[in-house]
Parts: sequence; structure tokens; C-alpha cells
Amino acid sequence: MRNKLSRRRFLEATCAGTVISGMSAKEAISKDHSSFITGSDDNLALLGGKPVRSSPFPSWPVIGDVEEQKMLEVLRSRRWNRIGGSFVESFEKNWAERTGAKHCLATSSGTSALVCSMNALEIGPGDEVIVPPYTFVATINVVLLQHALPVFVDTDRETFQIDATKIEAAITPRTRSILPVHLGGAAANLDLILSTAKKRRLSVIEDACQSHLGEWRGRKLGTLGDLGCFSLQASKNLNSGEGGAILSDNKTLIEICRSFHNQGRGAVNSGLSYVRNGDNRRMTEFQGAILLAQITRLEEQSKTREQNAEYLTRQLREIPGIIPAKLYEGCTRNAYHLYMLRYDAHHFSNLERSRFLKALQAEGIPCSGGYSPLNKEPFLKQTLDSRAYRHIYSPKVRAELEERNRCPENDRLCLEAVWLTQNTLLGSKQDMDQIAEAIRKIQRGASALARS
Repeated sequence: MRNKLSRRRFLEATCAGTVISGMSAKEAISKDHSSFITGSDDNLALLGGKPVRSSPFPSWPVIGDVEEQKMLEVLRSRRWNRIGGSFVESFEKNWAERTGAKHCLATSSGTSALVCSMNALEIGPGDEVIVPPYTFVATINVVLLQHALPVFVDTDRETFQIDATKIEAAITPRTRSILPVHLGGAAANLDLILSTAKKRRLSVIEDACQSHLGEWRGRKLGTLGDLGCFSLQASKNLNSGEGGAILSDNKTLIEICRSFHNQGRGAVNSGLSYVRNGDNRRMTEFQGAILLAQITRLEEQSKTREQNAEYLTRQLREIPGIIPAKLYEGCTRNAYHLYMLRYDAHHFSNLERSRFLKALQAEGIPCSGGYSPLNKEPFLKQTLDSRAYRHIYSPKVRAELEERNRCPENDRLCLEAVWLTQNTLLGSKQDMDQIAEAIRKIQRGASALARS
């Protein structure tokens, strides 16, 4: 009868052999584990080897019969506008209940939610708004649309969030509001942000566009500031192609948003009478119907992302030069719209990040380098030099703003960041194993790739 070689005995034998060759037992186990998972050799895919992964990650969005059914209901009702319809209103009630907010207003986009909030707080020419430099451009565009000044506060590189310890120093008599972004699904430091705002009598608009069901000390993000804004765009964890939502416990503010998003009309059923300036930022019934279907999967998908992210993080922390984004102690739930990490080239034979990203993609892992420094975008200077801004602000104010808006830590982050999108976290633990193995494989082959 043949002796059976168990996996444990195989590892012991392998480790014994590798001690002689100078490889540690831990490295041997890691190497064997990766080969067991992938069956691939160490030759990088970018150099002609077999990729770690050849199958796609879960596609997005996830759809089923419920989406089709609700869309047909709207179609056949012939009530496609929210005025006279019921689907958008049903979504608003659902989202308010899930987040614990008193009021919810659905809008045509996350940007629209921010614009409505800006107008509800009467932010306009001459005002300054505190913003992060590491965010999607909409966060800045909504400030510029009000002809206010965006004042950038540097990034905390460990968390990818605005560095709340630097907000106080950026405040001037012109500051009207703080606009923190809960980037990637994790919370900014709300304890410090909210206390600073209270001390200086400033409003807080939470940009929670990427943070559906994220939490700060057990409370849902978007419910702690004066107003909280969400995006429901196609890539988001809760999605209707385009769409947005505003949360608030302040009935006065939400009613101003409701009026503004409906061309400045007064109360519901008030007809063609107007109480303020406004715009059309309404959500359609089709969007509301899709959201009522998509929201039935949100909690389960969120739990899957959290579990996979925690499992992946445990592995990546063991790889020198890979630093997963840190969470603040008050962040009790991360929505994981993005899985973010920093890449230190010194541990990868000084391989440039761009080459690392291409190598990771070649191994079958979709990834990107994230945002560029918004405070350095050419359009910002062009806007500040425009006729309207020259009329409102003196050359001295505009020149000083450029100096105030320097963010050296964010500059470094933009050279280090690596992103994985939320759908990569919707698969199995084996998918996470393959992400980690692809990075280990690149590290082992980094020297050869750097020379190529």
C-alpha cells in the first residue's frame, strides 16, 4: 500500500528543504499556498507567463425579475414623472427608514443633491467651503457653481480622508460650511469635524455619495451633518443609472431642497406658484422603481463586501509595501464602494506604480490608480480667473487661495494609491486569495519587470 503524503507533511518537507536554500518557513508556506490556489508559475503575465486569474469578477449591476417587474409597472402606469407617481416617494420613505433619518428627498443625481444642499444653506458669492482634495470633481464643482471658494484641506494619507486636524487652521471669517467626503465608503473623522463646525458655527454637508450604509459610531453616514448627500449613479453600491438622495433631520432645510429641486415651487400641489429660485433636479419614476428593486439586495451585498474586505486586508497586511487604508476608530461600518491601498515601490524593486498597475491587470485583477490632485487641476485656475470670479474676488484673494490650497500629503497619496472597485468584493474568498497572490507574484517578479 502506497504511503499517502498529506498536505501538512508536504509543507513540512518543503519547508525543511527551503531552510537549506535560505528561504524561511513562512515564505515557503506562502509560496506553496499561492501555487495551490492558482496553479500558476512565477513568470509574470506581463512577461508572457500564465495570469493568476482568467475569469471575470462579478459583473455590476446585479439584476433580476424584480427590476423588470417594477419597470413595467411604471411604464404601464403612464406616470413617469414623480409628480403624481408613487415609486420615488416609496424609495424616499425606504431610504429614510434604513438610515434612521427623519427626511429624505430623491434627486436626479448625487451632484444634484449637493447643489440643492448648497442652495438650502444659502452658500454663494463671497463664501468659502472647506473641501478635501482627494474626491470626485462634483464635490468641487458644486462649490464653484455657487460662485463660492473651495478651500482645500490636505489628506490624511493613512485613511485617504480629509485631515480633520487641519480644518481649524483653514477657517476664515468667510467660511460658511465644511463639506467632508466619506471616501470609498469609510467615514471621515466626524467627531472632530462636527465639533469644529459647532465651535465655529459652520454648517456640515456630508458627501456620502460612496457610503451607502456606512456608519460612524453606529449611526448611518449622511445623518450626522445638517444635510447628507448620496449618489445613486451606475457604479454605486445602490444604483439607478443616475440618481441621488438627500437626508436630513431638519425639516426646514429638506423643504427648501424640495422646493429648489422642483423649480422653486411651494408646497406639494401648490400649482404654478413659486417661493424661490430653483432648478429641475427631480428623480423619475423609472429611477425610483429600479432603486426599490436594487435596495432589496443592498444589505446582503454590503455584508459580503465587508467580509471579503476584512479577509483580503489580513492577507495584504502581510505583504511588505502594501498598506490597506486605515479606518478611524469611530468608523463602525465601511460601505466599501472602493477597496483602497497604498503602494510602496521600495518593496517592489522600485517598480513604478504605473507598471505595478499594468502587471496587476495582466494577472486578471482590475485596478486603477485613483484620483489626481483636484487642487492642481487646470480648470480650477481657469474658473477663478473667469469674468464672474474676477468680479466677485480681488486679485489678492484669488492669489492667496492658490497658496492656501497646497496639499503636499495629498500629492504623495496620488502617487501611491491603488483602487479595487466594489464588485471585486462580491465574489468568493478564493477571489480574494487570487488578488493577494497576484500582488505576491508581482513582488517576486518585480526585479525582472523593472529591468524589462
